[in-house]
Amino acid sequence: MEAFLISLSSVATAEMGDRTQLLALVLAAKFRRPWPIVAGAFCATLASHVLAGLVGVWAGKLLTPTRLDLMVGVSMIAMALWTLKPDKLDEKQGEVTGASAFVTTLIAFFIAEIGDKTQIATVALAAAYSNLLAVVSGTTCGMMAANIPVIFLGNAFAHRLPLKAIHYAAAALFLGVGAVFLVRSKVF
Repeated sequence: MEAFLISLSSVATAEMGDRTQLLALVLAAKFRRPWPIVAGAFCATLASHVLAGLVGVWAGKLLTPTRLDLMVGVSMIAMALWTLKPDKLDEKQGEVTGASAFVTTLIAFFIAEIGDKTQIATVALAAAYSNLLAVVSGTTCGMMAANIPVIFLGNAFAHRLPLKAIHYAAAALFLGVGAVFLVRSKVF
């Protein structure tokens, strides 16, 4: 349960103002069909996070528990710093084709997640916890918890969020999780 809750809360807060959330906003404004966008975002996130989780599990097996805790702790602290730099949506990423809302969302979300902080967090969390299902479920639910309101409520909702405060909260969460893993590593 710990793996699920930490994965969910870490990714949900980190996703606020992230490029995939901005992409969800653009797609919602373009297509005005929320359910296919939600389905596309879910499928793309699940695929991306399963792949990231598998990489994390593989990496976790190669490391000793002390090194693994140290690496996860350092990566979570790096995520805290990265979270303080808000993403911007590139012009190129905001363009959509005439394809269906589902297919466009599926492709755009999958590409936007490559190397994104939530995907890297999924790698680190999967390496740290032995329960891949709990980590991937948590990170995927966290992504959806952050993106579904944006998809349904669109631009009016996005402008009312205190994004700066959310970024600070996400950074604090990553910093706290990182500190726990550093203490567990017994290196410091």
